Amino acid sequence: MTNNVIATALPIAAAKTVETSSDWLVRLTELVDKADNLVWGLPLIITILFTGILLTCMLRFLHLWNLRNAFRYMFHTEEGTKGDVSAFGALCTALSATIGTGNIVGVATAIGTGGPGALFWMEVAAFFGMATKYAEGLLAVKYREFTPDGRVLGGPFYYIEKGLKGVFGIQNWKWLAVLFAFFGVTAGILGIGTITQVHGITSATQRFFDPNFNPSDLATGVQLFGTTYSLPVMIAGALVTICTALVVIGGLKRIASVSMVIIPFMAVFYVLFCAFILLCNLSAVVDAIKLIVLAAFNPAAFTGGMVGTIFIAMQKGIARGIFSNEAGLGSAPIAAAAAKTNEPARQGLVCMTGTFIDTIIVCSMTGLVIVVTGTWEPSLGLKGVDITIEAFSRGLAFLGPHSATIASFFLMVALTFFAFTTILGWDYYSEKCLEYLVGPHRQWLVKIYRFLYVLFVAIGPYLTVSVVWGVADTFNGLMAFPNLVALILLSPVVWRVTKDYLARRSRGEIEA
Repeated sequence: MTNNVIATALPIAAAKTVETSSDWLVRLTELVDKADNLVWGLPLIITILFTGILLTCMLRFLHLWNLRNAFRYMFHTEEGTKGDVSAFGALCTALSATIGTGNIVGVATAIGTGGPGALFWMEVAAFFGMATKYAEGLLAVKYREFTPDGRVLGGPFYYIEKGLKGVFGIQNWKWLAVLFAFFGVTAGILGIGTITQVHGITSATQRFFDPNFNPSDLATGVQLFGTTYSLPVMIAGALVTICTALVVIGGLKRIASVSMVIIPFMAVFYVLFCAFILLCNLSAVVDAIKLIVLAAFNPAAFTGGMVGTIFIAMQKGIARGIFSNEAGLGSAPIAAAAAKTNEPARQGLVCMTGTFIDTIIVCSMTGLVIVVTGTWEPSLGLKGVDITIEAFSRGLAFLGPHSATIASFFLMVALTFFAFTTILGWDYYSEKCLEYLVGPHRQWLVKIYRFLYVLFVAIGPYLTVSVVWGVADTFNGLMAFPNLVALILLSPVVWRVTKDYLARRSRGEIEA
């Protein structure tokens, strides 16, 4: 997933437009930043981590001894099941929104500000987050509904409304579900899925094709609405808009089919590229792992006190891990509810592999490359994506002067595909949130929303996103609060369903 950290790491305006600051814009930016920091402060991070620890202990570390089965279920669809897409398709839809620029830039930012130990705490958050994702996937399938025409209706809003009914004597929890859905729609269309993602793509494109673009030189750009933009930005923005329209207007099945191709390919390609760099620097890998573990508990001893205390390492690592894999935010269960399955626990197992793939594999590879090459060191003065670019460049130093170009090109491709799939995933999430708010029978509103979504993608490269990032990130964080309340209160339900599933599986009543 992406967040406001990336907004500071990538160029704020892909076209490097000349902006005139005004007092009201400064005040608005400060207000949004305060709201963002308040929402994503320690209370939310601690609550998400507590929920993961609670579920992990309650489920007796289910995600460890069932990981092999989880990967097997991913590729095997049960017979005679209801749903919109296969279990693998649902997982890829969820991964399309989680595997993004946060896996590249978020990791770099965490290590750059919290030291190598931040990667250790990121893995800790992911370990407990797998139990959270399991519970989200299970509840999404258990409480989902079907329309008369066979479409699936499911997600946190349904297990909040239906599952919490009667808890604490309160019969109507729909208000909490409505809050979640409202925050989801707002986060999706205002930035997380549209403006900020296309900005990431156009920024990466310009960085590679026209890094020295000067907005004051009319001969090197194109004037639009009184502002000069580089040609790579305009071309990339148009292509992303067209591709988005061709996919999202086709609905979930087309989003899933595209994600099932792009996500596995890009994830495998990215991991192999990182693995190649690590193999080329194999002698430094063991020392890097030792540094990551030791620095997690005493960062100052290994960084000369330049990146703060153990608290900062924990905070940055856990926060970036949560941002990346979205465990506890309530987004992934929206996709999980559409899976073709009759067993909620089975889909929960498939759902938890998303956190494993996103953080424990993809983020770990990025982090290891950064630590091995030493580009995280504050003395270098690098920030965000520049840390990763320099890491890849150093890792490929044996290629000579072309190493920097290859690293820049690879990251442009990775950022483009990762951000594009995030656009697709968040379109589906926000559509389902809107559908819950307006009712499943008003599909004409959903279709209008799709065109609005594409429109926001189209205008994204030409907008300043400093405020948009904060607003979108704030609403994205607000989604977590209703979801976490439901996960904690419904944890006994998660345990009962899991216990019943495991008992029937051990008796041979269902496929193992």
